[in-house]
Amino acid sequence: MCGIAGFITPGLTNAMTLLRYVSDMTGAIIHRGPDDEGAWVDDSAGLALGHRRLSIQDLSPAGHQPMTSQCGRWVIIYNGETYSAPELRPLLEARGIVFRGHSDTEVMVEAIAAWGLEAAVKQFIGMFAFALWDRKDHNLYLVRDRLGIKPLYWGNSGSTFLFGSELKALCAYPNFHPKLNHQALAGYLKHAYVPTPLSIYEQVQKLPPATILCRSVDGQITQKTFWALEEVITQGLPSATRQFDHALEEEALTHLEELLNDAVSRRMMSDVPLGSFLSGGVDSSLVTAIAQRHSARPIQTFTIGFEEKDYNEAPYARAIADHLGTDHTALLVTPHQMLDVIPLLPRLYDEPFADSSQIPTFLVSQLARQSVTVALSGDGGDEVFGGYSRYLVGNTLWKIIRNTPFCGNMAAFIKTIPPRGWDLLGAIIPVSKRPRKFGHKMHKLARSLSAKTPEAFYESLISYWAEPSEALPHNDAPNLPPFSSHLSDFVSQMQALDTTTYLPDDILTKVDRASMGVSLEARIPLLDHRVVEWAWAQPHSFKIQGKIGKWPLRQLLYKHVPQELIDRPKSGFAIPIDIWLRGPLRDWAEDLLKPSTLRDTFDPKPIRRLWESHLAGHADHKDPLWAILMFEAWRRETQTQHQKPEVRKDKLFAIR
Repeated sequence: MCGIAGFITPGLTNAMTLLRYVSDMTGAIIHRGPDDEGAWVDDSAGLALGHRRLSIQDLSPAGHQPMTSQCGRWVIIYNGETYSAPELRPLLEARGIVFRGHSDTEVMVEAIAAWGLEAAVKQFIGMFAFALWDRKDHNLYLVRDRLGIKPLYWGNSGSTFLFGSELKALCAYPNFHPKLNHQALAGYLKHAYVPTPLSIYEQVQKLPPATILCRSVDGQITQKTFWALEEVITQGLPSATRQFDHALEEEALTHLEELLNDAVSRRMMSDVPLGSFLSGGVDSSLVTAIAQRHSARPIQTFTIGFEEKDYNEAPYARAIADHLGTDHTALLVTPHQMLDVIPLLPRLYDEPFADSSQIPTFLVSQLARQSVTVALSGDGGDEVFGGYSRYLVGNTLWKIIRNTPFCGNMAAFIKTIPPRGWDLLGAIIPVSKRPRKFGHKMHKLARSLSAKTPEAFYESLISYWAEPSEALPHNDAPNLPPFSSHLSDFVSQMQALDTTTYLPDDILTKVDRASMGVSLEARIPLLDHRVVEWAWAQPHSFKIQGKIGKWPLRQLLYKHVPQELIDRPKSGFAIPIDIWLRGPLRDWAEDLLKPSTLRDTFDPKPIRRLWESHLAGHADHKDPLWAILMFEAWRRETQTQHQKPEVRKDKLFAIR
């Protein structure tokens, strides 16, 4: 796992200047690769490639980057892991390639030299973002993995073409003066992340997943996809639309088990210590159980818990760890430790990001990094196998909305009772069946009841600010991509859109920045593209049975862990932000929410109304407020950083 950065500045032919500029860029992302650094320039083209290395495989100098193919034509810098390298290597050796080391980077660049870029990339199983320079034709290629596990930004500063693993690398280039992208800000308010391909800066874009970008010798930019979920859905449609045959259930589960065994075991290849995140949920427990089966000794597992009992999943994780026999480490996090992370967030994420589970994700990464350099993660199971609560109720609720003429009246009635009143009324529902924050969810239901189209209903379920124009003058929020035309059922449409938007822009962004912020590599077996393709070829009724999501994952997990340790309400990685905003975070929030501060970007009035209502306990407005707070914290940090004359090259977020 590493960090990459580089640029092409036509006319800049001084090799020392090229090296100095790219060194500043990679110095800004040293946390992604504290073990080694390298740079390579082509002064005839004004090109510089820079690399920071977190050594995972082939710790010798033979794994150093930038790396040149044996034919001399191709130069690569690479962030990620390619787990198919062991079977590709003998194919290349049969063509006469003599390898210098055993890194996957060397296999990748030689595969590209032998088979061509697109043909080679289609053979790569793993997570990757890389830049490739063609010394013959002077074309620069940028490539990102199928699901968007690894990040890659690109943009322009005058005549200079820039790219890097994180925005801070681009900002370190001399005379780069970013401008706020107001369309991106509107999209951020709606979704709590900046949607691809936008970035928070006008001059910069995110490279979409599964994309090959070519910057040609004449400066033209073209993009091409080498894998598309829409095509996966289309190819799997004949099987996915059939009614699931329970007689074939065991055969399907056996096939999935074989796929997951292979996906996990591949991701256990490492020359450094490896562990696993263990939250106690289905996904992380299954990944951990399979990893333990493939390990000769107890693997190290990590979880964090909270003092607030409603948010504390640590006891469940401990019970599962004890059953599996892992070497388990748990940390009970205090509110003070949580609050200490908040000042790091703007610099950690580089652009506004408001999924509050970013805090515990950072802390569990920090905990794991004290013992290991690689950690397995269970992310992706919800999107691929139908785990979110909106998948369980989506079809039923949308049918009610579509077929009931009085939904608008129902929505109006729900809103007449404040959330606190609904909490009191909800006390008659048994605790085991009552959703957490019942009143807040009733008001969210009211917003959904007003939807006129399936797309509007979906947006009502996922939006932080349903109407960014309430707070942001001249709002021009980008639209979500349309639902897949090949899918008729509403749940599958939501899953497909989540996989191409929410998954890479929220979940995977959160995991990448939190883990790489402490120089930890996170590997995600459930997002092996072969698992994703298999899942989309299965009937919807196989993945979600009744009100039980991720049904096939659960059946496999029951082979390793007693069912009673798993079957409980899903809580996610939630933290009590709503409580903290009324308590220990109140002064910090009040400072950022001053009308004089907000007025620079927002209309303060609707924001202050939410803040005062939240403080009074009338409703839980933590989500829209957290989005505003994270933007203002980011803006303040960015202004401070732009005043600094030098790029910081310390290990920004890691434990000392």
